[in-house]
Amino acid sequence: MSKFRSTEGPAGPQPDDTDPDATDLAAPSHGAPGPASTDLAALVGSRICHDLISPLGAVCNGVELLAMAGGGETGPEIALIEESVANATARVRFFRVAFGHASPGASMGRPEVEEILADLTRGGRIAVDWRVAGDVARDEVKLAFLLVLCFESALAFGGRIEVSHDGSAWHARARHDRLRAEPSLWALLGGADGAAAVGVTAAQAQFLLAPAEAARQGRQLRAVLTDQEIVVTW
Repeated sequence: MSKFRSTEGPAGPQPDDTDPDATDLAAPSHGAPGPASTDLAALVGSRICHDLISPLGAVCNGVELLAMAGGGETGPEIALIEESVANATARVRFFRVAFGHASPGASMGRPEVEEILADLTRGGRIAVDWRVAGDVARDEVKLAFLLVLCFESALAFGGRIEVSHDGSAWHARARHDRLRAEPSLWALLGGADGAAAVGVTAAQAQFLLAPAEAARQGRQLRAVLTDQEIVVTW
């Protein structure tokens, strides 16, 4: 069963003092940047994902109790609930990194990143191969995860995404005989003019967020598309 446990008390979800996405929004000292300079969109993403984890954990606990009450045997209905909650939890954990706030100095180890990606793709047609050794700054993982979402949109028939770092630059690639890549969307990664962003849907938001995050990190995304492969370097 899931390792997540509910932290929800009688008065509703309680604050998590160890939240890795937390940021200090206290009144700034004179001359210091205030909340207006904070990435509010990322903070909202962190808040939503953080608050969803508790009820998902509660559902997991409830399914576990039902299984125990039945002597450890579960029917197809319980199995379906368990699988659905596991999938939702995996997506929330992934989204929390991709869309959430990355505190300065925060990092993620390779086992944690690989666990999130494995849970995300379990049972699906897409696999993600994380070829980056050691700990990585959380904001760098954030950008890589946003690009994983970009690749996912082009792999309607499945495939493998590879993410690597050679010490100076990042590389991500995906290959499939039947890619469904929209050139206008991928052009946004390289800084296409604002008119190209018109018509971008909520499901394609990562194509706008990735170049913005890359610019914040002082990096430039470069995407190369062929009929069977997409390569992004930054």
